[in-house]
Amino acid sequence: MLANRKKTVGAALAAVLLVGGATACENGDKGDKKDSGKAAATASASASAPASAAAGKGAAAATPVALLEGTKKTSEEITSLQYSMSGTTPDGAVTGEVSMALKPALAMAMKLASPDSPGQTVEMRLVAGAMYIGAEGKWLKFDLKSMDPKSAAKLDAAGKGTQNAENPGDKANALLQSKDVKLVGEETVDGQKTKHLAGTLTLDQMKTAAASEDQATKDRREKTLQELEKQGITSLTMDMWIDEGNHAKQVRTRGQGTKGATDMTIKFTDYNKPVDVQAPPADQVVDLAEMMKGSGEGSA
Repeated sequence: MLANRKKTVGAALAAVLLVGGATACENGDKGDKKDSGKAAATASASASAPASAAAGKGAAAATPVALLEGTKKTSEEITSLQYSMSGTTPDGAVTGEVSMALKPALAMAMKLASPDSPGQTVEMRLVAGAMYIGAEGKWLKFDLKSMDPKSAAKLDAAGKGTQNAENPGDKANALLQSKDVKLVGEETVDGQKTKHLAGTLTLDQMKTAAASEDQATKDRREKTLQELEKQGITSLTMDMWIDEGNHAKQVRTRGQGTKGATDMTIKFTDYNKPVDVQAPPADQVVDLAEMMKGSGEGSA
């Protein structure tokens, strides 16, 4: 059971890191990026003055820059979100649903289909500084406050990486870094009219941006870059569908590596709805950190 849980969650976290890899530019080069963003917007305005004039009025604005900037601005007000994810990574297939609170504190509940036990699910929860992984009423607890610093840092980075990876504003910001971002056309996703954008990001572009970030962000981004390199992925293709309210409705991220292909699709189903993540019942939880301390492995 433990092996199955770790395998399922491991595949999901790998997918999160790979998808989040496209957001490695999020906080990079704060001064220069602002200037380059303005330059890109100016160039776009010169190419299409009517569309630029419509920027800020919703998804009716036709330029990719205007659409992505609008999504970034809308995403600043997001306090919570819900989404489904499906696809494949070199570590296996991933199918699941996620509810996440971003403000005032990060909390998340993730349900994943078990690849080894059809019809069963594995859950992961992040709440009050602890990570829980469970199935069938049995949970493992990883308490960041009581674990050794190295292990706690790894889990904390995973949790924060999950938050950053699925924030639609971060995804829009990532796609703005693409040198070939374009408007593919208008499409309907789950009954909503959207504008479909697409572009590519190279690993070198992500590394350059990450190098100028603050240390805390750089550390988180390094995890993503390591995962990409581990999979032998040198570039990612990102597609984003933006609805008429300037919200990301769907995001697809693809990459081809030496260990296989990654193709993940995220569908955002709700924004700013209450998300209540509770710790599992105490009698169903085994605290792994306490077990490790008891066996003398806590400092390993």
